[in-house]
Formats: sequence, C-alpha cells, structure tokens
Amino acid sequence: MYSSKENVNILTSLLVAHGVRYAVVCPGSRNSAIVHNLNECPDITCYPVTDERSAGFYALGIAQVVHRPVVVCVTSGTALLNLAPAVAEAYYQHMPLVVISGDRPEQWIDQLDGQTLPQRDALGRFVKKAVSLPEVDNNDEMHWYCNRLVNEALNETSHHGNGPVHINVPISEPLFEYNVKELPKERVIQLLPPRSNQSLIALECAGQFAVAKKPMVVIGQLSTGELIPQELFMLSQCAVVVHEALSVGNGSTNFDEVIHVLGDNPAYQPDFVLYVGDTLVSKRFKQWLRGLKDVHVWAITEDGSIHDTSMQLYGVIEGSPADVIDDLVDAVRYKAISSTATFKARWDQATRLAAYRAMKFQPEYSQMATVKYLEEKLGKAIYRYIHYGNSSPIRMANIFAHHYVFCNRGVNGIDGSLSTAAGCSVVTGDEKVLCVLGDLSFFYDQNALWNQNLNGNLHIVLLNNGKGAIFNMLKGLEKSPARDKFVAAQHQTTAQGICKENNIRYMKATNMEEMKKGIDSLLNKKSTRPVLLEVFTDSEEDERVIKSYYNLLKNEKLANDKKV
Repeated sequence: MYSSKENVNILTSLLVAHGVRYAVVCPGSRNSAIVHNLNECPDITCYPVTDERSAGFYALGIAQVVHRPVVVCVTSGTALLNLAPAVAEAYYQHMPLVVISGDRPEQWIDQLDGQTLPQRDALGRFVKKAVSLPEVDNNDEMHWYCNRLVNEALNETSHHGNGPVHINVPISEPLFEYNVKELPKERVIQLLPPRSNQSLIALECAGQFAVAKKPMVVIGQLSTGELIPQELFMLSQCAVVVHEALSVGNGSTNFDEVIHVLGDNPAYQPDFVLYVGDTLVSKRFKQWLRGLKDVHVWAITEDGSIHDTSMQLYGVIEGSPADVIDDLVDAVRYKAISSTATFKARWDQATRLAAYRAMKFQPEYSQMATVKYLEEKLGKAIYRYIHYGNSSPIRMANIFAHHYVFCNRGVNGIDGSLSTAAGCSVVTGDEKVLCVLGDLSFFYDQNALWNQNLNGNLHIVLLNNGKGAIFNMLKGLEKSPARDKFVAAQHQTTAQGICKENNIRYMKATNMEEMKKGIDSLLNKKSTRPVLLEVFTDSEEDERVIKSYYNLLKNEKLANDKKV
C-alpha cells in the first residue's frame, strides 16, 4: 500500500518512469510518506543513511557507478542544508542527483513552527532545477501542475549535461496514512536531444505522426524569419497547419473562428499535434487544445524547455524549428503516412469559409471596423514592420491580418508596445513602421514619443474608446460596480496634447468617413516627424460589433454544415 498523499504518489510513479532505481533515504517524519513509497516500490532499492551530510555523498557514489539519476531523500528543516556540500560536488561532477525534501505546508514557513525554513530554493545555483510540488487533493489542474513540475525536474538531470535537481514536497498532516493500492499511471514527458540523435526523432515523434489520421501543426509566436513557410511545405501537404501570424501555403489564419463554431465537433479534432514556437494569442484555441482527447502532443523548443500549453504534452524535441522539421520530414518521407486528405480538406474549407465571412462582414463604426479597413488598405501600402498592441488590437489583427505581426506576446503586457515600435523605427532607415494599439497601452507608454531619435517613418493608429474595453468581454465582471472605473480604468484622455508637446503630427476620427480618410492619409503621408491617427469609438458599441461577428458565425453554421 502506498501513501495517501497524491503529490507523493505522482512523484514516485514518475521517478520509476524516468528510470530511477536507487534511493538513499534519511530519517524523519515529514519525509516519511516519501520514504515509505520508495521502500514499497519494487523498482527502487533503498539504502538508509542517518547523517544527511554523508547521505548526499552516498548517493553521489552510487550515481558515479550506475550513470543514472539517484535519489537522496531528507526531511524538512536543516536536514536539507546538510546536503549542500554533496550537491555542490555533484554539480561540478555533472552527476544526476535527485534531491527530494519533505517540507511543511507553505503557510507555516517563517511562523516559528518546528523544523521550518524556506526550502524551495535553498540549494541555490548548485542545482539545475528546483521545484516545489503542490498538494493536489483531487484537483485536476493541480495534478497536471504537479506532474509537469516533476517531469521538468527529472528531464533537467540529463539536459545539457548531467547535474543535480531539487524536488521539494510540502506535506500536510496526517502524515502516516497508507491506503492507496497502486501508484497512478502518470504521463511521462520525454525530452529528445537535438539533431545529434535523429533516430530518436524518427522512432518517437515521426512514428506517431506517420500513423496519425488527423495530424495538426500548431505554430505560436515566432521571430520573423525564424520559420518560413517553405520549411513547413512538406508537412502542410498532409497536416493541418495552424499559424495565427502568417498564412502557410494557401491556408488562412481564421482558426479562432473555426474553433468558435466547430470546436466541439470530433471531426475537426486532431489525433497528433506538433507545437512549434511560443505564445498563442487565442485563448479559445488554447482551451480547445487542453480539452482534446486521445491526442499525442509534441513540442519543438530551442533550448529543450518544457512548456505544456496543451496540458497533455507527450514529448519535447530540442532544436531550431526549421532544423527539427527538416529531420521530421526526412523521417516520415519513407513511411506510409495514413490518409489525411479528409481531415485536411475539412479544415481547409472551414478556414476558407471563416476567412470569407471575415472579408464580407461589414462592421459598423467601431474599433473592429477600423482594423478591418486598415488591413484592407495595408495590402496596397508598403509596411514591413507592423506592430500591434496587446489586448483587443492583437485579437482583431488575428481576424483580419494576413501578414507577420509584431506583438509583445512573451508576457502579453500592455506596457511597452509603443516603445517597441519606436525602437524598431529608429533602425529601419526609411522603411515605414506601423503601430496599432489601444488607449491604455498608449497612455501608459506615452514617453516613447519623448525621444529625439524619432522621424517620419513611425505611423501610429490609436484606438481610443475611453477604457480597457476588453474587460467588457469577461463574463460576470459586468456585475461588479468597480468594473469601469477601477478595473477597466475608464478615462476621458486624448492624445492631442501629448502629440503637440512631442512634435507628433496629429489627426483624429470620430466616425466612419473620418476614419477611412484618416487611414488613407496616414498610410500615404510624407512627413519628417511621426504621424498619429486617434480613432474615437464607443466601448459598448465596440463590444456589440465583436459579439455580432461571432454570433453571425454561429448562426451561419447550419447553412454551411453540409459544405464543411
């Protein structure tokens, strides 16, 4: 029988799955559930050592012989600190030591409770990775989080050379319940090395891709030029390629709309996903990925780091996207790839319909109408560098833009969007730089214009509806009387004075005709100073227009069901 503590059982199951076979265990009550599990597990041999200072070196000696991760387990408090000399030695010897420490619940740290000290990062830079597991208590998201943290730590023992890691395990009382018959079957996230081991890629990832009937390649934010469509051409012949920022082949970018209408239809759900790049803009698409069933998700990351956006990651391949995709194409070139034509054709037609609807949709005067008209005109204007601010602007770009979009999606903050575009403009010579952003982003970052380096190649479209209107879209927040004033930062500020004091050419629009004339003028205006068009709209009307667009998609679903 195993411990009743779910985080301890998840940890034990993954230790075995990652090949741990030896553990050095030290006495204590707070780590007793862990020691009990290690002793119960038939795959792990335990060696008791009372002195933690010695125990760490015992584990080091075992690792030197077996050349695989070895556990050293201690209780809470100073017991962990006594491992520091051995851990430092393991770090410089590149030995895969797995330090596991029992800990008191986090709320009792620094509260004068017995054997408590901040253990989470107690071993500092002498470990390659330090994690502290949550107490799970039958919570699915906490279970996923605990699983992910253990996978991250255990993969790190051998990533870029072996080395020690630290897994801290807070455990609440009761400590001595052993009533679980079997360890849980935990999802193991594999980490495959870069191109030096192409056979592993062929065996693992390519093998699953080759037999998939509904494969999909999902591309998050990438640096421009980091991955171009040519590298994906072979995969796009047999897989659906989802790229928010750039069309691939003859594809479209309106995947958010397809998910909105058809996301619960199993015919559109993949059985294999290859995730490339960083953040996705669409929250709906990310939630859809997390809800998929019976799917193998692989990711490509430059440094081998684990980002489990889908919450069901199967493996990570380290390397540049272009290189790994080349290897993957080579690996599947001679395999009998299952027929994917039906799945691909279904998605192609659905995205074409969504793109057609977006093109034909005629929004009334609003921020959405502004972005749609701007993007239509950009097809005839020369802009290589087009920046969108976070929040509402980037979501509308997701609907209407069909070119690469620069956006600070690493953290998704509203700060710095204007400064990033301004910085871009000072090194692009005569090439025009366009920045489209909302009012809170602009006013927060207005000092980007207080700069002697700017010139006439920076063009700005400021969408001003007097608040952070995206908060209007959050269901339930409308019940709070604090929403507009305190959450959405409602205001009556304009950019005219800011532009005057910084010698920025200013234009404004308050209706559809003025907006169109303003955009036409902005895109064609020659100036020695930056030019800004401020488009004033009503936040409630902006909300109504966006909702009408998505409602239209839903209402047209039945009319097009037979076609898709």
